[in-house]
Amino acid sequence: MRVGWDAKPLQALCNDFRQDIVDGPFGSELQRRDYIEEGVPVLKIQNVKPFAIELKKMDYVSTAKFLELKRHSFQRGDIVMTKLGNPLGASAIVEDLDEGLIVADLVRIRTYHINTRYLCYHLNSPGTSDFINSMQKGTTRPRVRLSVVRELPIAAPPAQEQQRIVDILDEAFAGITNAVANAARSIQNARAVFDSGVQFVFARRHVDWVEELVGSICDIKHGFAFDGADFSRDVSEGNPLVITPGNFTEDGHLLFNEKNTKRFSGHVPIGFQFDVGDLVIVMTDLSSKMKILGKPAFVETSDVLHNQRIGRVIFKNDWVEERFLYYFLMSEGFLRSIKESATGTMVKHTAPRRILGNTIPFPRDRERQREVIDQLDSLRTETVRLQFVYRQKMAALDELKQSLLHQAFSGQL
Repeated sequence: MRVGWDAKPLQALCNDFRQDIVDGPFGSELQRRDYIEEGVPVLKIQNVKPFAIELKKMDYVSTAKFLELKRHSFQRGDIVMTKLGNPLGASAIVEDLDEGLIVADLVRIRTYHINTRYLCYHLNSPGTSDFINSMQKGTTRPRVRLSVVRELPIAAPPAQEQQRIVDILDEAFAGITNAVANAARSIQNARAVFDSGVQFVFARRHVDWVEELVGSICDIKHGFAFDGADFSRDVSEGNPLVITPGNFTEDGHLLFNEKNTKRFSGHVPIGFQFDVGDLVIVMTDLSSKMKILGKPAFVETSDVLHNQRIGRVIFKNDWVEERFLYYFLMSEGFLRSIKESATGTMVKHTAPRRILGNTIPFPRDRERQREVIDQLDSLRTETVRLQFVYRQKMAALDELKQSLLHQAFSGQL
């Protein structure tokens, strides 16, 4: 911190400092039954990101309920901070809502004694984040007490210096945000080029190709209905993995990470364990947008269990190479057919008969199939390379933001 700057606890800079409403079934002021489709907005943890209030999946309450709980309200211009979850202490200024309520583990911060934008930058800075994380309690759901938030040390230079820092960070962050958006578009463009290449192969008319029902080439085997009580993220390593729809990616892979890896602790039924190299297809999508419904993937690791709503491709003959069928299942035409025939409202489903009822074009010559596979493999490799480059760029831009925040509140900017 620069010489001459005062450090004050956050509470000393606030006109009004409110904790959340207790949100739950036992003795809470706000119950699930209080939520309605339209009305006064309610902010939850998932709505608050660093520097941004996301208005997706909002809940609402009636005006009467809002007035009853108005002591827990926010208004335009307030800062709202998280004190549970990851990241802890994510803070944003309310800019697109006039007023509403805050719930579980959010804090409303209102001040006229310090520049609000300066304070928001400060609350999202590495130094403040380190302080909050050093005081967290809990492992699976880390949180901090309100008393910790009240005592957050805030560097409070003169108003003119605060505005100078805000002006610098506003300009720098605007440029970084634009660069991140460009990188994200480049990632999407790279994927679009790949998708177009796959669609070109299977949509054009080839005079020397034949067409058959997918069901004449393979069958789709259902998985086992494992008891959800027997598999979770808390099961120790060494136990078998259980594939869920959450492990499928939009680009046709299986992803097992810290958040979506579930292991099984019960008795493994015979015949429901994948072999490395098995081709699988997801038949349930928890999102109404159906970004993964019908997407294929190859099992690339051992000791993986075949869960329900995941289809295992069983080939009936050698007419088609496995990777050729895989690329057909990635084609826009096939996926459009799956989406159009899907059932369900919020959770979308397909079924083996809908998958097998599609028509696949292919050359009878397996060598010609392998040539097509090689072409699409090369296109995919280049797509992955470009996406990696742009993701690295986005990571570097995020590091630049953190570096600027560190400099700003250590007196180096």
